Amino acid sequence: MPSIPASPAPREPHQALATAESFGTDPERYDRTRPRYPPELVRTILAALPGHDVLDVGIGTGVSARPFQAAGCRVLGVEVDARMAEFARRDGFDVEVAKFEHWDPAGRTFDAIIAGMTWHWIDPAVGARKAAELLRPDGRLAVFWNVGQPLAELALAFSEVYRRVLPDTPFAGAPSDPLAAYEQILTRTVEEIRDVDKFTDPERLRFDWEQRYTTAQWLEQVPTFGGHSQFPPEQLDELLAGIGAAIDAAGSSFTMQYAAVAITATRRPAA
Repeated sequence: MPSIPASPAPREPHQALATAESFGTDPERYDRTRPRYPPELVRTILAALPGHDVLDVGIGTGVSARPFQAAGCRVLGVEVDARMAEFARRDGFDVEVAKFEHWDPAGRTFDAIIAGMTWHWIDPAVGARKAAELLRPDGRLAVFWNVGQPLAELALAFSEVYRRVLPDTPFAGAPSDPLAAYEQILTRTVEEIRDVDKFTDPERLRFDWEQRYTTAQWLEQVPTFGGHSQFPPEQLDELLAGIGAAIDAAGSSFTMQYAAVAITATRRPAA
């Protein structure tokens, strides 16, 4: 299911600051339930790096940073939400609280800049240009998303619950192909990078994987979706009850098909 902002369609994601900061409402739940990234994605990014200094933009609780740290990278996080930043610090990461657009790197540069499920929250007029300034020659910008697709019947049942309980949110009109909901974000990201002549032509990668969820496991994750913690408690309870009933009717568990999609580009050496 997409974690796109639960705000009116004309509004750009990077302008929905309240939604971007809503993920820190329950950092423990977020870290416990959010899907990880396939090892193939991490290995592909690592293979292209000239060194091991990594900046994670929107590090959150450290979900995207952990596999890079485990591979021997030195990871610095920038995080807009102080609650998420504190959780990541307790997990051993250095994290500075700031919006990436306003963050002062104090002269530091990096071999890689990564962003997992966060780059759409960055002002597209700033993101790639600032990344180019912070990357060393041959450094890599790699931004990626997990996009989930349940079985068609279950996806339809979920949408019907949203339409009944929260008809005025984008989730009420969830597309039959969730990856299509991200297409505007992915296309814009590619164009944003292409507009910066310091990068090579961006490459789009996709890694398919799956994860099995019980009813309880999925219901624990739902409140971490974009904007859900801002819903009135009684509506969120009704939403969870409806989604739970749909999963129970399908056998009390289901397999989510995920596509981990990455946009990557290399910082050109100085002329």
